[in-house]
Amino acid sequence: MMLTGTAAAAAFASTGAEAQSGTTAGTVISNTATASYSVNGVNQTKTSNTATFKVDRKVNLTLVDGQPGNTQVAVGQTGAVLKYTLTNSTNGTQDFLLTPTQGILLGGDNFDVVLPKVYVDSDGDGVYDATKDKLTFVNELAADTSIVIFVVADIPADQSARLANVTLTAQVAAGGDASTTVPGVALSPSTLNDDQQVDVVFADTDTIPRDGLASATLAYEIATRDVALTVVKSSAVISDPVNGPLAPKALPGAVVQYCLIVNNATLLTPANGVNITDTIPTNTTYVPGSITVGGLPVLGACVLGTPMNDSGAAVGGSPYTASYNADTKLITATIPTLSSLQSLGVTFQVTIN
Repeated sequence: MMLTGTAAAAAFASTGAEAQSGTTAGTVISNTATASYSVNGVNQTKTSNTATFKVDRKVNLTLVDGQPGNTQVAVGQTGAVLKYTLTNSTNGTQDFLLTPTQGILLGGDNFDVVLPKVYVDSDGDGVYDATKDKLTFVNELAADTSIVIFVVADIPADQSARLANVTLTAQVAAGGDASTTVPGVALSPSTLNDDQQVDVVFADTDTIPRDGLASATLAYEIATRDVALTVVKSSAVISDPVNGPLAPKALPGAVVQYCLIVNNATLLTPANGVNITDTIPTNTTYVPGSITVGGLPVLGACVLGTPMNDSGAAVGGSPYTASYNADTKLITATIPTLSSLQSLGVTFQVTIN
């Protein structure tokens, strides 16, 4: 008597039964045995019942940084993006829930971003597009494929901010509907084996082994910050046609000096390329050659400034420049660098018409 066996497999999913992650979950594997024998010289055969089982779902995933370092941002910036890459190593198509968390004060983290939101790269270009990338969970990601995930957030207007860590967590979820815009519930592993059901087995090792979760952390890093720059303007009549410089009044023909004090009150951060502009007021006439830059503020007045050329030409030994445009009646003064906690004065004069 001889026993032989035959087997047949029916594909359950649209992907091939054999892939990098193994036979596709839900594939039906069946097997039938045959007994061959003879009775009084007559050959006989008997066929067994068919034993079948379904391949279970071996859940596996990884989540990694999708960019070469932190995202450089400015204080007060909106719509800043972090990029992660999620890979489905499950032996079948899989959904994933996505959750950003912050507040992990590690590696210099000292602030939180505003309302971080998660979006899935809808067209596979790896670039966030608010008009296209709107889905907030991963829907029906095929086995052995990856997808880009974006975290988008606003940066608060906090001059002391340096670094904000954001940890993205992906969690396996129930799926099966490629058209849905509503995420499924989180999957749980099966406790008992059922050959006729697709059992769920967590096999991930990304964070805590076999928890159905994977996470990765990136950060927003402040590269550009504002400074607490202020400009205070005052005016003083310095002479008039009647009294001269003694107790002068604001009479027609009087000379008025304007003092603009610019101050950088930010610690350790200079302001570069500071341009001060002011338009000559109506009913006054600019006094040629009266612009000075670099003066010291003393009791709200500007003293010891360097006289500038109205043409904008450099003045020897001075880092500052200034000009007067007779057509637009615009005064411009340029301070290349205003150091931390530094104040400088700009003055010009007009006569009252």
